[in-house]
Amino acid sequence: MKKQRAFTGVIEREGDGYTALCPELDIASQGESVEQARNNLIEAIELFFETASDAEIQERLHDEVFITPLEVAS
Repeated sequence: MKKQRAFTGVIEREGDGYTALCPELDIASQGESVEQARNNLIEAIELFFETASDAEIQERLHDEVFITPLEVAS
């Protein structure tokens, strides 16, 4: 049985579509809508886990990812 894991999905508009990034694994995808980008990212992550070796998973996995707002002078 596959175990469930929670990851972060960062989705942003890019041109006419959306890009989606999972920073814990450095995996990205895209879609024409937020929902499509999200679903495509989930599929990309699932495919990664199906095909990657345990060593590659451990090498790419970042257990601590922090999302925080930043104030920057521009």
